Amino acid sequence: MSFKLILVLLVLSGFAGIAIGYFLRWIISMGQKGSVELAIKQMMLEAKEEAKNIVDVAEKKAEDIENRAREEAREKELSFGAKEKRILEKESFLDKRQVDIDREAERIKEQIEQVRTIKERADVLVMDREKELEKVASLSEEEAKDELMKSIRKNHEEDIMVRLQKLEIDGKERLESKAREILTTAIHRLGNAVNTDILTSSIPIPSDDIKGKIIGKEGRNIRAFERATGVDVLVDETPGMITLSSFDAVRRQIAKLALERLVADQRIQPAKIEEFVKKAQEEIGKVMKERAEAAAYECGIHGLDPRLMSILGRLHFRTSYGQNVLQHSIEMAHIAGMLAAELGGDVKVAKAGALLHDIGKAVDHEVQGTHVEIGRRILEKFGVDKAIIQAMQAHHEEYPYETVESILVQVADAISGGRPGARRDTVERYLQRLGDLEGIATSFEGVEKAYAIQAGREIRIFVTPDKISDLNARELARDIALRVENELKYPGEIKINVIRETRMIEFAR
Repeated sequence: MSFKLILVLLVLSGFAGIAIGYFLRWIISMGQKGSVELAIKQMMLEAKEEAKNIVDVAEKKAEDIENRAREEAREKELSFGAKEKRILEKESFLDKRQVDIDREAERIKEQIEQVRTIKERADVLVMDREKELEKVASLSEEEAKDELMKSIRKNHEEDIMVRLQKLEIDGKERLESKAREILTTAIHRLGNAVNTDILTSSIPIPSDDIKGKIIGKEGRNIRAFERATGVDVLVDETPGMITLSSFDAVRRQIAKLALERLVADQRIQPAKIEEFVKKAQEEIGKVMKERAEAAAYECGIHGLDPRLMSILGRLHFRTSYGQNVLQHSIEMAHIAGMLAAELGGDVKVAKAGALLHDIGKAVDHEVQGTHVEIGRRILEKFGVDKAIIQAMQAHHEEYPYETVESILVQVADAISGGRPGARRDTVERYLQRLGDLEGIATSFEGVEKAYAIQAGREIRIFVTPDKISDLNARELARDIALRVENELKYPGEIKINVIRETRMIEFAR
């Protein structure tokens, strides 16, 4: 029994402990709950206080912003008011100005109408006056003008001539002095030697036995050589020499080079002839290109088409009146460049136009047309600048002078080709030109005699004073000069000197 009792007591004591623990826990939790609620209440009070402070600050800021906005609105309203006032004042001023302008326009219209009316009346009066004058004089206006001019010319011809001569002499002296200075400077700055060429080339040979090899069996070798080169081979009794003849300097040079190598090789036969001629053609082609490039470099001209340079190089083997054409073109380029620099022209265009002015002569025996026209077509084909074409095409006056450079190229051509010793001409052509020059002069009415002097550089024309007056003599000189320019070809220029001489003869008895 005691064990059960102890067990019951233990159970009861356990329950009592549990109840006591739960009660203690409840008391503790109640205490903690009260402290949390107090903290929450404290936080809520603080939050309300802070919110109130924030609202007060915001309300203050809003009030300040509202005050500033009202102030700015008041200032803008005042500014807009002032601007509106000024605009109204300007509109009123413009309205007044418009009224004044309208009044002035109406006044001007009235004045224009009055002027028109006055002009119409004046025109009517002038026409009436002219009609009355025509009735009185029995002449029209043009007839009266012609009669007046004839009368003045007849009465004052001597005074007009004296004044014209003074003006002409004074102006000519100044112009000739300046031109002489420029031309002399250009010529003195360039002093090239003049080389002449002929239509044949001579080739020395080591012995006369080579002549037989050149001729070949029954002339086989010489015929093959002439056929391959297009030149005539002259084998005569001249010792140690063979002559090549051809009007084409390029073909003649190829033949000369090929024959020199054949003579050195001494294996002269048709196959070797063709081989050496072909090699000579290639070498001469290179020489022509090198000569053209050297000429362009010397003249300071760049950017030309290589195919155009090959054609230009052919001029190295071309002559005109015994003057090497490529050397003549180089000389012209320098002269034209110096003249352009003196006169304010385009130096590069003048030089290029002068260098390429005779390029048509490189192929003029192969293509129809004058060398100027052929040259124009060549330059246009290779895209040369139009200004350069205009500069070169007028050097024989086949085309008009369109630019200053075209005149300078023509002047440079005259200087280079017309100076003493530059060119050679045949006696027959020289005599024919002088005869044609005198024939043109004597074909005019009133010409008594005409003499070509100074190697055709001047022609003196004596006129009949009864048929030709001083003014007519001036016109005659100009007409003869135009005929000479249009009908004759000559280097340089020709001076037309018309002489009118009056002689009075009386006898004293």
